[in-house]
Amino acid sequence: MSTTAPLGHALDISTTQPTPFHRLVRVELRKSYDTRASFWLLMVIALIVLATEVIVLIVTTVNDESIQFGDFIGAAAFMTSFLLPVLGIMLVTSEWGQRTAMVTFALEPRRPRVIAAKAVVGVLLTLGTVVVAIVLGLVCNLLYGAIQGQADWTFGWAGFFAFIVNQTFAMLGGFALAALLLNTAGAIVVFFIYKWVLPILIGIGAALMGWFDRLAPWIDFLSAQNELYDWPLTGDQWAHLVVSGFIWLVVPLVIGVWRILRAEVK
Repeated sequence: MSTTAPLGHALDISTTQPTPFHRLVRVELRKSYDTRASFWLLMVIALIVLATEVIVLIVTTVNDESIQFGDFIGAAAFMTSFLLPVLGIMLVTSEWGQRTAMVTFALEPRRPRVIAAKAVVGVLLTLGTVVVAIVLGLVCNLLYGAIQGQADWTFGWAGFFAFIVNQTFAMLGGFALAALLLNTAGAIVVFFIYKWVLPILIGIGAALMGWFDRLAPWIDFLSAQNELYDWPLTGDQWAHLVVSGFIWLVVPLVIGVWRILRAEVK
């Protein structure tokens, strides 16, 4: 004998309010530091920035060399450009590697909102890194002035703008590769190939082939970003930045987001 369950007790969630976006951002921000790997990644970024600034301070004072406030920030920017992409990668791939994405998308099935929240968190952490670098550079420049008798506070808004944009591009580059590959190790390896091997190959091709030398500025996103430090940019420089950024940042990000939206969570 079989029984039929009553139909009048179905759960009605039609009037339930959707999860606010700011709450998603808070949750993703908490995820960025509440695991051992993510916590130590943030700590390593802070410690490397501190160590870089201190080493620059020691070397310049011992050798009695002049240095500007912007030079301290530039040294920090060089080091964080390696680690911020890893941060962007971890924001995306950590859940897929640990299979917690199933819980995330069960609680918030609208995947574009989750991806957007992760991207916002990446930008916020990037800005936090910029603030840390500036504060440590400020302290080191004060110490340099106390030791040498005078500090040079030259920095420039153009350098500051380029610093923020390049750090954000670095993080988003890792974020895009992570969305494309959904694998932490693979995304990190591909990023460092893009960071170190690709510019060498582009340089060799430009030196050997005249037609490639004319093409190189349109596909070399790293060189186009460095031109931001020579603000204001010319029309050609803006064109190089937009076209190469579309190739190396927008296209991988769009394909990666499309993959996340369609991927089966296991």
